[in-house]
Amino acid sequence: MESLKNKIMSEGIVLGGDILKVDSFLNHQIDVGFLNEIGKEFKNRFKDVKVDKILTIEASGIAIASITAQYFGNVPVVFAKKSESKNLDSDVYETKVYSFTKDRDYAVKVSKKYLSEGENILILDDFLANGRAAVGLMDIVKQANANVVGLGIVIEKGFQDGGQILRDSGVRLESLAIIDSIADGKLEYRD
Repeated sequence: MESLKNKIMSEGIVLGGDILKVDSFLNHQIDVGFLNEIGKEFKNRFKDVKVDKILTIEASGIAIASITAQYFGNVPVVFAKKSESKNLDSDVYETKVYSFTKDRDYAVKVSKKYLSEGENILILDDFLANGRAAVGLMDIVKQANANVVGLGIVIEKGFQDGGQILRDSGVRLESLAIIDSIADGKLEYRD
């Protein structure tokens, strides 16, 4: 997605090593018009599958999933919660997810009443690095006896192993931009 690559180049900031900040448009401040383009692109890439619900993880995936949902006929968006809450149902699907950004494990949960057996679930998220969030969400879908019909990622760090692990597992993975390297503040993209 060339417009995404251009947006990353003009607004993204590389912080030492392999950290890319895109918080000016994707995961702190939201560029809604641009997210509409992302939603349309996900619809285009997954137009051949039936999607009953979109699943993501809090917090950065929520805006992406919500805007994308309108292009799939306003299907419901479900997000896995990382934080404990008094109003979260006690009957939940739960898995452990390691956060690359926070360098810690989270217990993520989804109420059992929001994922049903046989549903077709599209998983969306903002970044893919080591793939732990995606694997955790796929585990939740499996616990629900539902079907993962695809995994959509806005930015994949292709130089980390998450994308390869997921592709090797047989899941359909569509990343809108794949960065193959970050060196000296410069990004190299996969074609």
